[in-house]
Amino acid sequence: MPEPFYRSLEQLLPWPATAKPLDAAAVFGRRAPLELEIGPGNGEYLAALAAERPAHDFLAVELLWGRVKKCLRKLGGAGLTNARLICGNIAPVLAYLVPPRGLQAVHTLFPCPWPGDTAGAHRLYRADFLRLVNSRLVDGGTVTLVTDNRPYFDWVLEQLPDTGFDSRVSDVGADYGTKFERKWVGGGQQRFHRLDLVKRKHQDHPLSLEVPMRSHVLDSFDPTGFRLPHRVMPEPGPASDQQPADRITRVVGKELLYDPARRQGLVRMVVVEPGLSQELWIEIAGLSDGRYRVAPARACHALLTDGVQLAVDAVALAASGA
Repeated sequence: MPEPFYRSLEQLLPWPATAKPLDAAAVFGRRAPLELEIGPGNGEYLAALAAERPAHDFLAVELLWGRVKKCLRKLGGAGLTNARLICGNIAPVLAYLVPPRGLQAVHTLFPCPWPGDTAGAHRLYRADFLRLVNSRLVDGGTVTLVTDNRPYFDWVLEQLPDTGFDSRVSDVGADYGTKFERKWVGGGQQRFHRLDLVKRKHQDHPLSLEVPMRSHVLDSFDPTGFRLPHRVMPEPGPASDQQPADRITRVVGKELLYDPARRQGLVRMVVVEPGLSQELWIEIAGLSDGRYRVAPARACHALLTDGVQLAVDAVALAASGA
C-alpha cells in the first residue's frame, strides 16, 4: 500500500472557520514567539526551523493543497507539534487572521518571481504588502527573503521606501535545503540573493473584519426562469476610466441545484476580489410562510467579505426575476 501524503490533519488550520483574530496560545496550547513562513513548498525548511527552535511556534501559509499535504507529511514524520499549516493566499490571512504585532519573524524562500510582471500585480513583497507585513510584526521583528532571481530582488528593493524597514542585502550559498534551491543548484547556480529586513517604524494596518451578511427574503422563486448571475464591481475609490484588474471584484454563477420537494436551491458562485478568490454556495431556502430566503449556505466556510455579500445580492436579484 502506498504511503499516505500525510499522517494527520491535526496541524492543518482551516482558517476561514478559525476564530479571528488568531489566538496562537489557544492553537498551540502555550504562549511562545510566533514565526511565519510564506510558501513552505514541501516543508523542508519549515520542519528544520521547527526542530531547531522548539521554544518558538510556526505558522506556514501555502497556496497549493498538494504542497500542504507534503508539508503535513514532513511535520508528522518528524513528530513536530510546534507548526501549523494554512492552505490559502497569504495577503488575506495576514489581513483577517494575524493580529497586529503578532509575529516575531517572517521567512520567504524562493518565491515565484513572475518574470515580466514589473508592475507587481502578482509579485510578493510589493510596497503595500510590505506595509501589511510590517504591521503584523513585533517592533524589531524581521523578514528574511531569499531568491535566485536578481531582477526580482532588485524590484523588491525598489519597494522598500516608506515601509518602515531597515534593510541589509547579501549573497549566500545553498544553505536552506529546499526543493527549489536544489533545482537551481542543479542548473549551475551557486549563489543566491538574500534580503534581511528589521522593523523600525510601525505601519498601521488594522485587522480586517468579516462582513455581517445581509440576507434577502423573496415572495416567490421560479427555478425554471433562473439565470446564473455575473457581476463586476470596481473597488470603491476615485473615479477612473480604467480600473486596474486587481482592484475589481467579480462574482460569477456556475450552477444551480434545486430540490422541488424541499423547495431548496443551491447556487455555486465564484467570488474574485483583490487578493482573494473563493468558491461557495448561496442558499435559496423555502420558508414556512411560502417565501424564500437567500443567504450563504450553512456550513459554508467562506471568508465573509464584501465580495460574498455582492454574490448574495446578485443571486437574490436573479432569483427575483429582475
